[in-house]
Amino acid sequence: MKTLREMLAEARRAIREEGPEGLKARLASGEPLVLIDVRDPDEYRDGYIEPAVNISRGFLEFRIGTATTDPSVPIVLYCQTGLRSALAAKALTDLGFANVINLAGCYQKWVQSGLPTVKDSPLTTDQIQRYSRHFLLGQVGEKGQRKLLRSKVLLIGAGGLGSPAAYYLAAAGVGTLGLMDGDVVDITNLQRQVLHTTADIGKPKVESGTRTLKALNPDITVIPLPMRITVDNVMETIKDYDLVVDGSDNFETRYLVNDACYLAGKTNVHGSIFQFEGMATVFAPNEGPCYRCLYPTPPPPGLVPS
Repeated sequence: MKTLREMLAEARRAIREEGPEGLKARLASGEPLVLIDVRDPDEYRDGYIEPAVNISRGFLEFRIGTATTDPSVPIVLYCQTGLRSALAAKALTDLGFANVINLAGCYQKWVQSGLPTVKDSPLTTDQIQRYSRHFLLGQVGEKGQRKLLRSKVLLIGAGGLGSPAAYYLAAAGVGTLGLMDGDVVDITNLQRQVLHTTADIGKPKVESGTRTLKALNPDITVIPLPMRITVDNVMETIKDYDLVVDGSDNFETRYLVNDACYLAGKTNVHGSIFQFEGMATVFAPNEGPCYRCLYPTPPPPGLVPS
């Protein structure tokens, strides 16, 4: 009968290992990948590598089908220090999975390398009820909802585009919303800018917007930014957000936001509307063109209404 040392040595001869930097590069590239944390659930809750799914070592062979059905897709396994995941990688290799990788040094090495980890807070009873319909969606589920609660989105503009965008992001449980607008509410805004009411006329849009969003969903944090985006504040403003939603109404701001997002590596969700026509575009740095790529120069002043 083989000893644990012999089993581990045999497993390491049969499997591939890759260090934290290699996994980081794979995740950044967006290549198809299945990342599995084979630790026990209590270890996983204390912190894990995004976007790992948790399948404890003792259940891996029985539940691998819930994580992937394609044996050719790379599977990266990790545990705390490398013992359980090495044995797990050998087991999956024996089952016919052709591209199984063990994370060298595993979670401990990843943390020591200063790479990011995620620790989810337990959902409250109210949150479980509030987001219950999301849990039914395979594309969201509990894991996706937790990610939404950790996410930070900056909305530039609290007007005709920013108002409904902010309202739905708040309802969905996006954990932090930055609401940026230097204007005050005018009576002409009220037929479309749903964050504001008649009682808010003359008040800063970020003030009424913050109050409306917090009333809709007390879970979230709203950061009011009562100012306009400028070349002097744009980089400092966007740096802490995962995503930028540009609902501005002028070309100067659109080009500024585009350039800043490109330089900072931030995804820019851009929208514009005129009367009954509108468009929405997602500009993801290094994954496609940017706003300036599509429209190299702004139109002459006064040519296009806003």
